Amino acid sequence: MDKYKKLASNTLIFAIGTFSSKILSFLLMPFVTRMMGTGDYGAADLVQQTVNVLIPVVTLQVNSAALRFALDKAVDKADVFKVGVRTTLAGFAVFLLFTYPLSMLKINDFHLGDYIILIVSFVLVSSFRQLCQQFVRGSGHVKLYAVDGILATATTLAFTILFLGPFKWGVTGYIVAIIASDACSVVFYFITAKLYRYINFNKLKDKSIASQMLKYCVPLIPTIILWWIINVSDRYMVTYFISSSANGLYTAASKIPNFVILFSQIFIDAWQLSAVDEYDQEGGRQFFTKVFRVYSGGIFAVASVLILLCQFITRILVAKSYYESWQFVPILIIATTYSCIVNFLASIYMAEKKNVMSLLTAMSGAITNFVLNMVFIPRLGANGAALATVCAFLVVFVTRSIDTRRFIKIDFKLPVLLGETAVLVTQSVLLLKFDGKLWVYAVEAVLVAVMLLLNLKPIKELVNLILAKFLKKKKN
Repeated sequence: MDKYKKLASNTLIFAIGTFSSKILSFLLMPFVTRMMGTGDYGAADLVQQTVNVLIPVVTLQVNSAALRFALDKAVDKADVFKVGVRTTLAGFAVFLLFTYPLSMLKINDFHLGDYIILIVSFVLVSSFRQLCQQFVRGSGHVKLYAVDGILATATTLAFTILFLGPFKWGVTGYIVAIIASDACSVVFYFITAKLYRYINFNKLKDKSIASQMLKYCVPLIPTIILWWIINVSDRYMVTYFISSSANGLYTAASKIPNFVILFSQIFIDAWQLSAVDEYDQEGGRQFFTKVFRVYSGGIFAVASVLILLCQFITRILVAKSYYESWQFVPILIIATTYSCIVNFLASIYMAEKKNVMSLLTAMSGAITNFVLNMVFIPRLGANGAALATVCAFLVVFVTRSIDTRRFIKIDFKLPVLLGETAVLVTQSVLLLKFDGKLWVYAVEAVLVAVMLLLNLKPIKELVNLILAKFLKKKKN
């Protein structure tokens, strides 16, 4: 299959599954914010983010190795999954030894010990769901991956409404809904992909596969933690410097930038498969450049529209008591935009299996984020955390764009990239400084039009190319 057609086909399949699961977080926002106060919502978010940073440590990030090695046609798939399961179980057993000291942690008005049983259950179930997800995706069962996205959407919706509505379980219900949904996904994968075939005590056919996978994934652990510092540590610091209620508002604000991640993730899931397949092929540089131009253009265009509409969207998505959270949205959208650009460059390290430089570049961003959080949050409040995150992703983008040129020289079209960034910054400044002025929205609309014009050519090129590949008749 032609590389552009394959990328388009996979993107469409992933869109079906990813869009439904990602859009759920927006659809549930009005219900969740009405059923939970800002303090409870902030606490539930901290539990979820704590689990997100624990999983890669507990599992040694073996799910990433499961994806990468399942993509290798020469590797036995059964061996890959066995290593994933054994590593996950061993890591979880060790993790149980550290649950007591973990339960002693307290951040301002948030006490982790109140939720330790939920955290332990969450880590185990979600670890297996991630392993199954990545293994199935790497094995080429992209349609199953998409169907699971739809299933997860339905089960999370049902459990959340049940546990927060009639049961009124609050924070516990919010977390248990996610755990129950993940458990349903694991069962689904085991049955449909017949993963139970690989659960046995037989020896590995290739004894070196375990060491190869661990050599690949272990360097990813500090990288994941560093990404967590950039993406999530500001929520702990907002809680520490201000309160859980302030973090609840900040968390609500972060949901709107997730629209950008929604469109990005749909593409990145498909792109990772194409990046590995086409990396060493002739015309790889041109392929990466063309795809980057369209991908970045689409991300910036979505971000620009979101800044224009962020107040309107906030009114729809959240309860009245959360409305002031909109003021954190514009800067968070800029941060999210560059996080998506950085994720594209991560595909080069994945294709090269060069995780050390992925680690070092992430470290530069994490250090930047931590230092600036300490400086900005006490002075600027939650917007200081958002600004620190923007600076962190800019640092990572600059370091990665320079370093990855050793492997493949992408033409980033720097003048266009700087122009796009300037448009987003101008939109954010105008909206925050002149909130309520009617002329601001007229200027914002003009800036959105400018953003679309900046990206009209690359988007049109790829759309025409993909349509041509689909519609062109085969010539004998």
